Amino acid sequence: MFAMALKARLIQWLEDHRSLVVVLFCLPASFLFELLLQTRNTLRRWMSSPHGHDGRVAEIQRQVQNWNKLPPSERKLLCTSRPNWLSLSTTFFQKHLHHQVALPLYDILVLDEQNMTVRVEPMVTIGDITEFLIPKGYSLAVTIELTDATLGGLAFGTGMSTHSHKVGLYHETITSYEVVLADGSLVTATADNEHSDLYKTLAWSHGSLGFLVALTLKIVKIKPFIRIKYTPVRGQKNYCDQLRELSGANEKSPKVFPDYIEGTVFSKDEAVIMTGEYSDYIPGVTVNHASQWHKPWFYKHVESFLKKGEKEELIPLRDYLLRHNRAIFWVVEDMISFGNNPLFRLFFGWLLPPKPAFLKFTTTPGVRAYTFTKQTFQDIVLPIKELENQINISADLFEKYPLLVYPCKIIDHGPSSGQLRRPQAKYLVPGTNYAMYNDLGIYGVPEKVKQKKKYNPVDAMRKMEKFTRDVGGYSFLYADIFMTKEEFEVMFDLSLYEEVRKKYGAVGAFPHLYDKVKPEIDVFAIGEENNI
Repeated sequence: MFAMALKARLIQWLEDHRSLVVVLFCLPASFLFELLLQTRNTLRRWMSSPHGHDGRVAEIQRQVQNWNKLPPSERKLLCTSRPNWLSLSTTFFQKHLHHQVALPLYDILVLDEQNMTVRVEPMVTIGDITEFLIPKGYSLAVTIELTDATLGGLAFGTGMSTHSHKVGLYHETITSYEVVLADGSLVTATADNEHSDLYKTLAWSHGSLGFLVALTLKIVKIKPFIRIKYTPVRGQKNYCDQLRELSGANEKSPKVFPDYIEGTVFSKDEAVIMTGEYSDYIPGVTVNHASQWHKPWFYKHVESFLKKGEKEELIPLRDYLLRHNRAIFWVVEDMISFGNNPLFRLFFGWLLPPKPAFLKFTTTPGVRAYTFTKQTFQDIVLPIKELENQINISADLFEKYPLLVYPCKIIDHGPSSGQLRRPQAKYLVPGTNYAMYNDLGIYGVPEKVKQKKKYNPVDAMRKMEKFTRDVGGYSFLYADIFMTKEEFEVMFDLSLYEEVRKKYGAVGAFPHLYDKVKPEIDVFAIGEENNI
């Protein structure tokens, strides 16, 4: 009894003094951890080269072929050997129960300026690719805002950016996947070759169909700056209508839409809408190096325009693409309440953000179960026509602001086109084959948790997921899901996926998609506990 009481008091003390613990322990340890990872990555790149790609792939094929030679009773399901803590997923997939295959694939292979594509190995990160492309005058068509996200992880998962209203989700920018299948064979899947069915289902498959060894992505020409306009808007209908109009959600139009669109919702009645265009340097316009360590967190900078009024500035492109990295959008504020203080930024801002890899590396099962009930980190793809309802339901369930809104084109590729269900006809932009959706980003500690009131995370998320299913939306699967398998199969269309699993030998070789992405903890038991 004494030990349990002591443990409870320790947990309570850590919760009450979370900012102090993070600053004194987590940030310095995270910084040293990151130095070790950077050193390892530098050594890895010195030892490898694009010319060695074929040899590395042959070794992966050999590992899979050796697995096939094992007696059936000894064949555990296949997965990569990449540690859980290096993944940006919130879940902890139980790799120790699987046969792990190493994928040492970290190189940028070919920049094809004529076809406007770049071919990469899957472990190349957003940080790597922006450093490579931007000095050459290019960027990925969809660049996620977190430097540690891998291009392969995004390919088998998904992602979007503030350019997605023009090009769609991340997987729409992939022209080919190179995959080692369960029998050890290597295939290239494109939209119009003999493996087009595999191509359609690899996105959102989360490594449940094969091992990705290379992919080719579309790139776009850029200018050195983004000329960004901050427009504060009051009144929920006003800012929702403006986001729909700016993104082209209302009707097919010859109008030229902004290159980048983002909304940050600070309350039900207040938001700041950002529109951006590629730009050269313009004398007289303020230049904001937004990602520098001593600068205000980007969302706080955005919030200031609720008082300042509309304004324009120039942000260097890489600073813009990584603008949310230091504060992990606004999650760091829940860890360090004073983190945006000018003095803290000046002396300690260079330590931010605490690296997601370090946070996962140091997460014990007990900490995982505890934090699961205390915070939310969700990206949900929903029809932008339902934006008011999205915000109202999120506010009722989580009482958490700000909210992130990225408009995104969801293309109707017809029947049997992959795991994403076709957008409902009522959401299609007239005269087109797409609907305008948006990402709703809900991040951080819900208000009831901060106030130490009763809060059931499972009940809240299941209600949010039901709304998502009802309007034909999709949960990003890097985050915890709270659905049964039957509910999951309502949200996603697994008909072609199941056929592809059989055709390409993934059944009995790779985990099923639902088993790959569901939380490793019993969410329904936690829900029952929080109802008591």
